[in-house]
Amino acid sequence: MAARHEEIAEELRRAIDRGEYPVGGTLPTESDLAARYEVSRGTVRQAVAALTSEGRIGSRQGARRVVLGNRRSQSFAELRSFAQWARAMGRTASGRVIEQYRRPATAEDTERLQLPPGSDVLQVLRVRGLDGEAVLVERNAYPIWVAEAVERLPADCESVVQALYDDIGIIFAYGEHTIDAVAAGTQDAELLGIRRGGPLLRIRRTTTTHAGRPIEWSDDRYRQGSVSFAVSNSIGSNPLARHVG
Repeated sequence: MAARHEEIAEELRRAIDRGEYPVGGTLPTESDLAARYEVSRGTVRQAVAALTSEGRIGSRQGARRVVLGNRRSQSFAELRSFAQWARAMGRTASGRVIEQYRRPATAEDTERLQLPPGSDVLQVLRVRGLDGEAVLVERNAYPIWVAEAVERLPADCESVVQALYDDIGIIFAYGEHTIDAVAAGTQDAELLGIRRGGPLLRIRRTTTTHAGRPIEWSDDRYRQGSVSFAVSNSIGSNPLARHVG
């Protein structure tokens, strides 16, 4: 028989999945949850800790618990939060910054991040790992308004999404993704330990706040065989669109 805190954690997961607590919204206070489930606040804290460890809710000090993701969107949560996806799969995620610097925004940066002409961006190159094995190269461009927070992160930060929420309260709310395949260049091959020209799954994404303000745009390249993506759709709901070129 499941412990009471495990039962409460599962009831909260289901409530989040139903949209009772939408992504970006907050959970009731510990006192309110304790009264609802007729348990101690300590039992509620155990349930909430389980959801926090899964990356489902945020744990920012001094703030209400904010919902960061649900199971219905989990198949695409990995596109913006590698660490959350890895934890959900029972894997250990790692990250390592290879280089980080500010530079003038390119025309593509300006378009994707909705920047005025002449802006700068923070460019970050990271390698991500699963269980100690390099599987992903990330190239992220951040607008200057978020650059200082990113620069404060340790080079081996496991989850940038969680760290930025904890630090300045940013929620990565929406993302647009383009998925295709590319051949590994010299740098990608060296960082991932594969041959040059080998196949990589590329995901380009732009992520914004709830208000639509761009937080980052990224070019992510996964090593062959390291990850796959599943999408459920129906005749009335299809989140994907096919593009040529």
